[in-house]
Amino acid sequence: MTEKISLLNAQIDNITMDELLERKAGVILTIHTDMIVKMQRDRELYDLMKKMDVVTCDSQIMVFAAKWLGVPFKERVSGSDYLPRFYTKYKDDPSVTIFLLGAAPGIAEIARDKINAKVGRDIVCGVYSPPLGFENKPEEIERILKIVNDSKASVLVVGFGAPKQERFIFKYRDQLPNVKLFLPLGGTIDYEAGVEISRPATWVTDVGLEWAYRVVTQPRKRWKRYLVDQMPFFKFIAQQKRGTYRDPFAETAN
Repeated sequence: MTEKISLLNAQIDNITMDELLERKAGVILTIHTDMIVKMQRDRELYDLMKKMDVVTCDSQIMVFAAKWLGVPFKERVSGSDYLPRFYTKYKDDPSVTIFLLGAAPGIAEIARDKINAKVGRDIVCGVYSPPLGFENKPEEIERILKIVNDSKASVLVVGFGAPKQERFIFKYRDQLPNVKLFLPLGGTIDYEAGVEISRPATWVTDVGLEWAYRVVTQPRKRWKRYLVDQMPFFKFIAQQKRGTYRDPFAETAN
């Protein structure tokens, strides 16, 4: 069992990338600042978080915050770094096959082709981009489950955004018997496709400025998330440093 670090009401595993890569089963969440802020008001996301088998720190800002609190992480383990390391590590293991579920139409297909070209085999054995509102259409859910099951994939990457992707996994995982490893990875499928969004230089991420890169390159889509929605994180972390932070769900938590 790994050491846990508490950032606000999130319990995050203090785990390295190499340690995480040894896991081939379970539900792995790479949590970032936006999700922690959402967990201050979203009881569903708070409860889903507790069901995860592994939760990693997917934010350099969170790395800095933990160090300031005196409980440093071994390293940042982001989803967009983890997935390429994962499929590279298991490129010659035929028991590992991946299904990409999510992203805009056509994007997952591009990601599939690029990943398979890097790996040298069809490690991505299926893709599907559900239509908007699919979660309210039972026939569409049945279609998704059938497509994933027919692929026989052992790994399911879900890119719906939080908490929709986590909700989907825990609601339907029992109906996906071939899948051993569930990865709710947000925009990682888009990163792998590299069509509308790209990763910044490593040094930008290392100094905690990936958010600024996102705002500059995608201002309409990102400015509110980074410049408004995530700002409470710093207030809450300051409260934790002073010992005045209170988990909004502590009294009602199971």
